[in-house]
Amino acid sequence: MMEGLLPQSEPAMTDTVPPADTRAPQPAGAHSAPRPARARRRAPGAPAAAAPARAAARPVPPALQALAGLYPRLFGEAPLPLKRGIFDDLLAAHPEQFEREALKQALGVHTRSTRYLQAVAAGQPRHDLQGQSVEPMAPEHVHHALWELYRRRQERGGEEWRSKIRTRMARAIEASGLAREDYCARVHIRDAAAQALLDEALAELSALHAREEALLRAFEASGQSVEAFAGMYGMDPRVAERSLQRARQRHAA
Repeated sequence: MMEGLLPQSEPAMTDTVPPADTRAPQPAGAHSAPRPARARRRAPGAPAAAAPARAAARPVPPALQALAGLYPRLFGEAPLPLKRGIFDDLLAAHPEQFEREALKQALGVHTRSTRYLQAVAAGQPRHDLQGQSVEPMAPEHVHHALWELYRRRQERGGEEWRSKIRTRMARAIEASGLAREDYCARVHIRDAAAQALLDEALAELSALHAREEALLRAFEASGQSVEAFAGMYGMDPRVAERSLQRARQRHAA
């Protein structure tokens, strides 16, 4: 019974950055300098290998550096999702410091960064300049952040990465509380590849619901406690209880 259930913890995102250290926070669009490659030994007389080409690091807009200094919780190593209308809030709070176009560019770089997308994909709420959560993240924004994270590394991530994103999408669909048709209408996908991944996530969620329904029927027929029932199937009682509770909630709905 345990096999195939959605993981209860967040799958590891291998695009994540190292945890923040004690140095000054860096904006989400910043990139650390690459470490020099170790020299490899070569046989005497053998030609030297050509150095691999490295993509030049994108310069961090000065306005984004300033934002990281002013609001490290919002623009630092682990950025928080920003409330809608944050652009106007920043202009009002710092009328002499930021020019409109420079601030617009900085926010564009920041919100397109992988770090920021990870925060959105995790479903964190949006925050104001004081770091207070002010509104939940819309389901369609969570979904599109997950798709963009997948798209950025699909070639080198392989099937394991696709499976992780698919599972996270399935969990996000369930967390939205929306019916299948309503969710699809909200995310409004036009790209065929993105639609295919969404269809896989919906299929995975349907399969999970079927397994949880079967688990609930077996549990009710057993007449046992959750602990004893879970032991029969080699399940963690806490996982079994959550699965049973979700199945009951769907019945009640």
